[in-house]
Amino acid sequence: MQDDFPISGLRSVELQVPDPEQAASFYTGIWGLQEAARQDGAIFLRCDSDDAYVVKLTQGSEAAITSYTLRAAPGVSLEALQARAIAAGGAEDGAIGTLDDLGDGRGFAILDRAGRRLRIVQGDARPAPLTTGAGPDRLAHLNINTTDLERDIAFYVDGLGFKVTDRSKIMGFVRTNADHHSIVLAMAPVETLNHIAFNHPTWEDVMKASGRMVDAQYPIGWGPGRHGPGDNVFMYFVDPAGFVVEHTAEVLQVDDSYPVGGPEDWTWPKGRTDQWGIAPPKTEACKQAQLAIPFK
Repeated sequence: MQDDFPISGLRSVELQVPDPEQAASFYTGIWGLQEAARQDGAIFLRCDSDDAYVVKLTQGSEAAITSYTLRAAPGVSLEALQARAIAAGGAEDGAIGTLDDLGDGRGFAILDRAGRRLRIVQGDARPAPLTTGAGPDRLAHLNINTTDLERDIAFYVDGLGFKVTDRSKIMGFVRTNADHHSIVLAMAPVETLNHIAFNHPTWEDVMKASGRMVDAQYPIGWGPGRHGPGDNVFMYFVDPAGFVVEHTAEVLQVDDSYPVGGPEDWTWPKGRTDQWGIAPPKTEACKQAQLAIPFK
């Protein structure tokens, strides 16, 4: 039997970019999102779901991630969840209240043990779902670089109720629903964003969406391939502002019977970087971009 989670999933990412119009044009014209609204200088983008938005774009001097938003499960006490996160080493970033955001909802912001800002929202608006059939249907996961893997895994587990599903040589995978992972933590020399993954209904949709990127002259950063932990199909690209973005599908669905894997379970023969063995090495441009985006 699977335990209940206080967090039901990853809702959105809030990004700062030097040119929001360029970013919005990319995400709506090529990546597959739809503009939802413009409010207080921000541009909100939707996918094929009932989320009010999955990407928020604001203007700033450099590309950065300002926050990411997790959705609290119905009936969960926000006060208790905030206290739990603080007890696990988080720092309060404002009082619990109505979020000034598209979709509203009640929630709070907190800084994790590395100072990254994340938000918890509950009861946000769920508009009629988009059904374009051309774009992602939700955010799949965030991959976050960390200089202290054990510290950050402990914060998600102890502070937010996530569970560890797998460990590789340099990564920890944690989940908050049936998806194998919603957050991935990657050992690195910097505390930055690694990449943002967008989910598609099928691997065929991943290939079609990636084809639009290639048609628009965006080089493949890594892929096509199928990951080890999570078993998901992947294609990586770098967007115009420098964010690494992934089209993905078929993430493994797990419950509490899933045996937590260790580094010894995720080793490849020489020359392989994925299960299939067809993905070429990740490009240098992609690897550099995966270390470059700061949290603000």
